[in-house]
Amino acid sequence: MSLVKPTRQRGSEMMIDQVDVDLGARSYAVRIGAGLLGAASAEIVPILRRPKLWVVTEENVAALHLLPFQAGLQAAGVTVSALVLPAGESTKGWPQFTRTVEWLLAEKVERRDLIVALGGGVIGDLVGFAAAVLRRGVRFVQIPTSLLAQVDSSVGGKTGINSVHGKNLIGAFHQPVLVLADTQVLQTLPPRDLLAGYGEVVKYGLLGDANFFGWLEQNGPALAARTPAILQEAVRHSVAMKAAIVARDETEEGERALLNLGHTFGHALEAATDYSARLLHGEGVAIGCALAFDLSARLGLCPQETPSRVRAHLVQMGMKADLSDIPGDLPDADGLLALMAQDKKVQDGRLRFILAHDIGQAFVTDAVDPTVVRTLLKDALAR
Repeated sequence: MSLVKPTRQRGSEMMIDQVDVDLGARSYAVRIGAGLLGAASAEIVPILRRPKLWVVTEENVAALHLLPFQAGLQAAGVTVSALVLPAGESTKGWPQFTRTVEWLLAEKVERRDLIVALGGGVIGDLVGFAAAVLRRGVRFVQIPTSLLAQVDSSVGGKTGINSVHGKNLIGAFHQPVLVLADTQVLQTLPPRDLLAGYGEVVKYGLLGDANFFGWLEQNGPALAARTPAILQEAVRHSVAMKAAIVARDETEEGERALLNLGHTFGHALEAATDYSARLLHGEGVAIGCALAFDLSARLGLCPQETPSRVRAHLVQMGMKADLSDIPGDLPDADGLLALMAQDKKVQDGRLRFILAHDIGQAFVTDAVDPTVVRTLLKDALAR
């Protein structure tokens, strides 16, 4: 798989990688490096149309990062208004989305203005969707503060909220004008959140880059220990892979669906656990990737030993890898299949799966017998 070649710039105190998402007139840069949050004014002020800015964040992120972010911009003469939402996946629904849109309207945000999403994937998705529909489209900047958001949800323009019927079923494609991924803020993440984000990192190796997966097998423990250079390289490489795919297939007409490896199973598991702290999104993706390789092996599509290698790495990293790792009861196999049927990837009533011929060789198919999936889930629930 060809990658977008990043450029690297040395500032006065930090090394910054840049990956460009090539979408013609809507192209934008993803800037990656330690200290970018503190230097946000230098990145954002040049793209402001007037010296005002609106930031939406959540309580945990606000306690750590909002005041330094505001102070830097205010020192540059920018007025910053902030809305702080509750933390957690439950925020990503109609009530807080409505609250956000109404606040932005009350603040008289104009189409030429700039909104900042400061937070993890929940905030990035919700704020991006609000920016997409507000006055039929307002510019926004993603400042992702979790590993998951830095490597995945902040890049590519997928925005949205959850429904009682399933995850991410309401939304729009709306690209940011800039992404600032400050790898230094990852030092403040709880260990569980860091590992959940790693579920999306390992996905990139599994879907299209076996060499990257091998690199992760060697360097994953150093990433978990938050070694700065390893963190930055993992984010850079993941973003480069996603940017290349998005540039070729922005609205998921074909190749971009590969980025959903593990998500068909994972989203069903999130729904089964009520989008609660029982299962974080990245944990669901990790378990979903393991199940996708199990299914591939059962169908004779990949070597029988490959699922064991995938699961061994997840276990080595201390991650959830099996249904038995999810606390509490789960629906039976038929119940999980019913939840999977609400997936966005259903076309003409047929559920599309991302399967693999081997590590780094994923593909999309709808030619999967549901009875095989049901048996797989029954066996997984029994383990």
